[in-house]
Amino acid sequence: MTGPGSGPGGGCEEPIRVLVVEDDQVAADAHALYVSRVPGFAVAGVAHSRAEAGRALERLEVDLILLDLYLPDGHGLSLVRALRAAGHTTDVFAVTSARDLAVVREGVSLGVVQHVLKPFTFPTLRDRLQRYARFRRTTTSAGAEAGSQAEVDRALAALRAPGRVTLPKGLSAATLESVVSALRAAAGKGLTASTAGEQVGVNRITARRYLEYLVGAGQAERTPQYGHVGRPELYYRWLG
Repeated sequence: MTGPGSGPGGGCEEPIRVLVVEDDQVAADAHALYVSRVPGFAVAGVAHSRAEAGRALERLEVDLILLDLYLPDGHGLSLVRALRAAGHTTDVFAVTSARDLAVVREGVSLGVVQHVLKPFTFPTLRDRLQRYARFRRTTTSAGAEAGSQAEVDRALAALRAPGRVTLPKGLSAATLESVVSALRAAAGKGLTASTAGEQVGVNRITARRYLEYLVGAGQAERTPQYGHVGRPELYYRWLG
């Protein structure tokens, strides 16, 4: 297992190797797909429990762990504590639906470099992974040394301050996350724009704009469902 100073730089030579730890199979597949779509990153493996993650870390070269905090056999931070106690410095992105700031604070104390709230879209994770890659390149280059406080601040800013994901005019990140959450909850059944709008609290036309945005981003699919009369109704399904 590698730490942040011994693995690849995430640039031209080797990809940054990521272990996805997530108990939900659908979410694990989506997170692994997201990682594989970001240039400079590769999925080293996928684990569905703390025990499985521990075994994977013993046999795989891992630079970054994408870690769900609520696992069936223990809290994700307990895995991080065990790693730190054993001297492992592998970086961690905590992935959770919990908003408990005490958990965030504990994660920071254990060296968790990012907290990503579920549900999230591909652009959200891509932004954080790209920033992490820049941080690694800055801090792990051979002989790298900060010449000033400003350089240290810039390196930390690349890691800590997520960039703003640009959305089309009129779309908000908060509503987009709500639409994504509704689509994921619907699983294979899918949602119409009207149903999605009702669940999110927006009108049908607005909901359709968000749904079409997700289709264009490759994160949802649109399929017509034909009834007995009239035009077919469009159903949107989450692809991740």
